[in-house]
Amino acid sequence: MLSRRALILSGAAVLMAVVLPPEAQAADDPADVVTAIYTRAAKGNGDSGGNFVIENKAAKAKYLSKGLNALWARADARTKKGDVGPVDFDPVTNSQDPDVKSFKVTAEKQEAEKATIAATLESHGSPPAKATDKTIRYDFVRENSQWRIDDFRGAVDGKPWSIRAILTGALR
Repeated sequence: MLSRRALILSGAAVLMAVVLPPEAQAADDPADVVTAIYTRAAKGNGDSGGNFVIENKAAKAKYLSKGLNALWARADARTKKGDVGPVDFDPVTNSQDPDVKSFKVTAEKQEAEKATIAATLESHGSPPAKATDKTIRYDFVRENSQWRIDDFRGAVDGKPWSIRAILTGALR
């Protein structure tokens, strides 16, 4: 028989799961992580971008894998004081000037410990010349039961880029 205390605690847990906004709940699915990122990036005029994902150590620890976070820290450590770091654009919006009108998130591959999620963006302005420039792919890994971004990949003018490749190149 359930005690009154157990009943109240279980009821509170159910209520919290229903009442809390999606981004406050733990994301069990990497597509949910990407959806929460773009929901925030598209708020208002959609011009705030996604730098909140990489803006400081706490943000990087929240979103990025340990390996990507460590690589980024090593690359940043090599940056001369006053210079821009190796990533000089917003990888979430694949731009210098974010403009997110809407987005579509698609799980391209998902396994128990790895996943690739694609986000295709639409802007308020003209579409990019190359359709591939509208899609950013996120490679995820599972660490301590949480999905973490292990790489961002996209294209500019049809030429592919990868955050891991950019950071690795900065270390050479």
